[in-house]
Amino acid sequence: MNMKKKLVVLTGAGMSAESGIATFRDSGGLWEQHPVEQVATPEGFAANPELVQEFYNHRRRELLNAKPNAGHQGLAEMEKDFEVYIITQNVDDLHERAGSTNVLHLHGELMKVRSTGDPSLIYEVDPSKPDIRMGDKCEKGFQLRPHIVWFGEAVPLIPRAAAICQKADIFVIIGTSMNVYPAAGLLGDVPSHAPVYLIDPKDVRTYRRDVHHIRMGASKGVEELRRLLREN
Repeated sequence: MNMKKKLVVLTGAGMSAESGIATFRDSGGLWEQHPVEQVATPEGFAANPELVQEFYNHRRRELLNAKPNAGHQGLAEMEKDFEVYIITQNVDDLHERAGSTNVLHLHGELMKVRSTGDPSLIYEVDPSKPDIRMGDKCEKGFQLRPHIVWFGEAVPLIPRAAAICQKADIFVIIGTSMNVYPAAGLLGDVPSHAPVYLIDPKDVRTYRRDVHHIRMGASKGVEELRRLLREN
């Protein structure tokens, strides 16, 4: 029996850019004209929860109108030939909608909300009613908040992601600056014998010198990656 190789893919905002999801860095450190401190920190939520809820309501509605791009679909199709694990910094659900079955969301999920009083109470958002308001509560009576890891909060899934990276036969980085920690540190968990591919039209610095840089966007880059892996 031929065991499939483990292909581990770390994706960032550039993965979803072609689907029309705005990237934080490309908008000058602003999301929808809001400084990150206002809409993506616990302090911002404490100061103006209505603004924060409306910001994520808007992003949810935007996501519902977006579609997976050819890059998402290409990664999903690679499950035929590889045991594919996707570790994403993105909060959208485009990997899942494209058909990927093993997706780990490091920074939370836009289409989920959780209790402010009991973080284990996590709920799927109904796409037909995507808005969450102040006064919407969990079964224990606590206000609901976006199921997002904000700046300054712990990233609880990092240990699980590190364990996946340690078993990689092939490691791929797509559309992430490798500047956001702890996610960027996952490259250090990849075995030294595992080839590393980087898909990004821009220069991205990594401390590994043996990285094969595919200077393309996500869709064309995944197509090129598949060609290279077929040849090897």
